[in-house]
This record gives sequence, structure tokens and C-alpha cells, in this order.
Amino acid sequence: MSFWHEKSLLEMTSEEWESLCDGCARCCLIKLQDDVVQYTSIVCQYLDQQACQCTDYSNRNQVVPTCVHLTPSTIPSWLPISCAYRRIDEGKDLEWWHPLVSGSKDSVHAAGISVRGKVISEAHVHPEEAEEQVIKWIEF
Repeated sequence: MSFWHEKSLLEMTSEEWESLCDGCARCCLIKLQDDVVQYTSIVCQYLDQQACQCTDYSNRNQVVPTCVHLTPSTIPSWLPISCAYRRIDEGKDLEWWHPLVSGSKDSVHAAGISVRGKVISEAHVHPEEAEEQVIKWIEF
């Protein structure tokens, strides 16, 4: 049996916790928030859009103070329903395309779950244009 079936999020080692990230980079999407959270097609300037990984992961919360910092006790409800952290927190299993299930880091891209090819860096968008970039392809 797999560790995510046997352990709660709080019981996982840091290596197990990190491995739950499927590499979709949806958490790197810039969000607009009034009464409801809306995702945009704009991503953090530190996201490698091809690899869907942060280029400064170990310092992400210093270089971008608003960067999402997930912990086992802080799983926000605004995470997409596809997010492994949210799924495990809600008692659900990982999806077939998750690298821990499929055995391939590319399955999340092949399934169309990642942001690869769907986004633009915040470095190329004026802040006032963010509302024009709200997307509908993420389910909450």
C-alpha cells in the first residue's frame, strides 16, 4: 500500500510531502480575490513554464512573500480539486495521471492538467490587465 493511503498529511515525512506535488503549477497562477477566488492565466515570474517548476523553490517565500506555502495543517479550500494535497486532505485518492501513480512526471502534462502551454509570465502583463486574463479551465 502507498504511503498516502497509510498516513495522514501530518504523519508524512518531508520527502513524502514534497512528492505529493504533481507538478501541475496551478498554485503558481496569479489569483484575483474579492468575494471569490478567480485564477488567471498569469503565472509567477519565477515559474519555468516548460518544466512547471519554480526556478527558486528554496527561496520562494523570500523572493515572493505572497507565494503559496502549503503545510499539512494549512490546505486552502481554493486549491483546484485536482490538487493532490487537497484530495488527500479530503480523503480522496490520487488521480491516474499523478506521477506517484503513473510512474512518470510527464503524465500530468499529457493529461492536460499542468499549466504548460496555457499561461503567460507576470513579467509580460501589466497589473491592470489581470482581470482580462481570468480563466475557466480550473475546477474548484
